[in-house]
Amino acid sequence: MATTDSIPVIKVLFTLHAGMDAMDFIGPLEVLTHAQHNVNDSCELRHPDIPDLSELPPTVPLHVRRNAFSLAGTPLIRHHRPATKAFEVVFAAENENTISSQGAAFRAHVDYKQALKRLAEFDILIVPGGGVEAILKAKSEPLGIVKAFSDLQKKHPEKERTLMSIGTGSMFLAQQGILSGLSATTHPDYSAKFEKLNGEIAQRDLAERCDFVEERYVVNNLRFDLGNPEENPYVRRKSDARRPSVGRKGSNAWKESNTRRESNARRAALRLGGLRVITSGGVTAGIDASLYLVSIMVSEEAAKEIERVMQYTWTKGIVVDGIDI
Repeated sequence: MATTDSIPVIKVLFTLHAGMDAMDFIGPLEVLTHAQHNVNDSCELRHPDIPDLSELPPTVPLHVRRNAFSLAGTPLIRHHRPATKAFEVVFAAENENTISSQGAAFRAHVDYKQALKRLAEFDILIVPGGGVEAILKAKSEPLGIVKAFSDLQKKHPEKERTLMSIGTGSMFLAQQGILSGLSATTHPDYSAKFEKLNGEIAQRDLAERCDFVEERYVVNNLRFDLGNPEENPYVRRKSDARRPSVGRKGSNAWKESNTRRESNARRAALRLGGLRVITSGGVTAGIDASLYLVSIMVSEEAAKEIERVMQYTWTKGIVVDGIDI
């Protein structure tokens, strides 16, 4: 966790792979880059690799101004970000450029070897789907980094971490045995393949089978209880918490969960070291899951503001076994 004037900055690592679905990546990215702790702290949200032409010397020809990122070794781009920007994102891939199934190219900040070395820095790992069969067959990334992130939480449960897959990205989590004993969803067109894979993994690992549910998103190991299941349609099973939730939401609760001794002890006793595991349905369902993530780690106000800016209506998923830690 990085900080800006005592406001937490949540560090997010996106995995990229050839043949991924572009919207699985762009949807969550759009949501998270709009998230601010103070919704009134407005400014243009611009990636540092995209130049602001007004900052370039007027003598630079237009075609150069459109493509240049530095001149004579002097950086030309200043990334102006809100003082209360909630998330900082990094993209990891095998190669510098990754081509999606739609033919769009995305440039990575780091390769997977670099990402693995820095893995402890990140609070959230987001895994898009698409093109999963080739990855599963080759046993290539992002399978390794998904397993490493899960293992990191089990080894160091003192930090709150979230693993989120979009669409068929859940197949990567299933392959690595992370979904055993949890509830999860995937793209509806892949539900049969998903259940088949989970059955094979349960036999391989002699573990509990994943409980497949067709929802917009499914959350396991929630940090706080959302209330009585009879009163809240988004809680699928009653919480096993021994005391009532105090409803600690947003950035302050997130900071507290990483420092409270009680939180650390209870998280260590949970499955996967308390790793929050979120799986979403396909394509736009990743936007819904990301809005949920903003609502619990930043604020509900921030999530509603993103809905307004994106002109998008958030469709809620379900939460499984909320527990106040």
